[in-house]
Amino acid sequence: MITRTWLRTCRTRPSVLLNLIVLLGIIALDPQQRAAAQSKADILRGEYGRHRANSDLLYYHLDVRVDPEKKTISGKNTIRFRMLKDDHRIQLDLHAALAIDKILLGETPLQYERHNGAVFVDFPQTLKAGREVAIDFYYTGTPEQKGRFGGFVFGKDPKGRPWIYTACEGQGASVWWPNKDQWRDRVESMDISVTIPNELVDVSNGKLVGKKDLGDGYTRWDWHVSYPINNYCVSLNIGAYEHFSDKLGDLDLDVYALPEDLDRAKNQFSQVKGMLEAFQHYFGEYPFKKDGYKLIQVPYSGMEHQSAVTYGNGFKNGFLGRDWTGVGISPRFDFIIIHESGHEWFGNSVSAADRSDMWIHEGWTTYLESLYVEHRWGKADAIKYLNGYKSKVQNRQPIVSRRGINARPSQDQYFKGALFINTLRSVIDDDKRWHKLLHDFYQHFKYQAIMTEDVVEFFNKHTGRNLTPIFDQYLRHAALPVLELKFDDANGEFSYRWKADEKAFAMPIRVGTPDSWLTITPTAEWQKLKSPLTKDKFQVATDLYYVVVSKS
Repeated sequence: MITRTWLRTCRTRPSVLLNLIVLLGIIALDPQQRAAAQSKADILRGEYGRHRANSDLLYYHLDVRVDPEKKTISGKNTIRFRMLKDDHRIQLDLHAALAIDKILLGETPLQYERHNGAVFVDFPQTLKAGREVAIDFYYTGTPEQKGRFGGFVFGKDPKGRPWIYTACEGQGASVWWPNKDQWRDRVESMDISVTIPNELVDVSNGKLVGKKDLGDGYTRWDWHVSYPINNYCVSLNIGAYEHFSDKLGDLDLDVYALPEDLDRAKNQFSQVKGMLEAFQHYFGEYPFKKDGYKLIQVPYSGMEHQSAVTYGNGFKNGFLGRDWTGVGISPRFDFIIIHESGHEWFGNSVSAADRSDMWIHEGWTTYLESLYVEHRWGKADAIKYLNGYKSKVQNRQPIVSRRGINARPSQDQYFKGALFINTLRSVIDDDKRWHKLLHDFYQHFKYQAIMTEDVVEFFNKHTGRNLTPIFDQYLRHAALPVLELKFDDANGEFSYRWKADEKAFAMPIRVGTPDSWLTITPTAEWQKLKSPLTKDKFQVATDLYYVVVSKS
């Protein structure tokens, strides 16, 4: 029902009327037209267009009040940015379920337009390139619960106490707070202030700098983030938490768990130090040292929230109690502690600049699982662990998806991504050199948002080889390369070539027998070699290279 009050709102805030027109239009469309309208929304979220690219984020101060009874969030985000080009408009994001109360430049209210989740903020005068600007974006409402983990959830713990949390990687951070909701541009630092009922605890990113009883039954918790941070990593975790702390050298380790689970948490989380030592061995110092490392109990499996990793693996090894790769190694460690913490290096420190390149987060962190295994139990177990992932790969879509449309890549980004990195290690064929490449790769891109092209350029430059066709075959095509082998046992020879989408694909590979491997470099053209091995005895090192082998 459209009331007079609502009509008055439409006259004073045209963007509200525009959203209604858009909504009614979408409802009236047929399925194909609705899909097109949805694509428009994805472009608004995914495209790094003029009104995103014209500014560079510097700082956020997210200051919110969370009411568990009313299930509302209210407050503001102070957004400071530097203009890169002369312009009068910038693009921000806030989910349509949340109301914009006002947007201020100092004391001056700013006009804005809303299209789906996009918010276009207009300034009364052109902002010149180089100018630093701070605006206050006030909002309120009940976030829409959506996505795999809920986005923003007003929940209850097993004892019936409030348990409120955020996990919004897929939906985007704008599902619960206003920001420039893209991966390419990150603030340099951030403050997070969360006001909640006195009996509850908030755990957010960064270092706890203080808390203040406001005298109205609510306490404000203040956290400071000293490093660049992805929007989706910004988190609230509100519950009846108890806390214990430890140190690894001079790095602060903090754990937050429900009171009844505290002893189990202390026992299971003893794995944290060994995990941190393993990743520091390969890549260098924990990247968010000033903010410390936190592990926080939540009711979902877990997420890589920067310096505030969330954990819901039931205090069990494996993944939710299962042997995750099916080869008997996963039960030795807690998958969520290892994987989600690995994202502190890849995903949080080194980040993808576009969602299409998300394998930089997930493929690399899945590979880090194997490095943890290698550090603890040796290379043979690491290779065995990785090969257990082959059954999870579908090879139906490329790992790198279309850019600029907020498209999530397929699950192959995890498992095929890690198997590709293991393949790349075998192409390098020098473990000492490989580990130096890994260390230098991470250190070179630390605290940066990068694209797949940056990864390829680094490895090409630092190996002195053209690895581009190999990267492209595994990342930009769905199918695996096929090593075709033809045997002439009578003459003691075999022919070989690659069948691949990339015409220049010429990856070296080990063949023969495990105790006497021969490295060959097939191309798209047939080549011949003598071999005493018959077709039945001739092997390919498929545990070291993720390929298909065709024998005839």
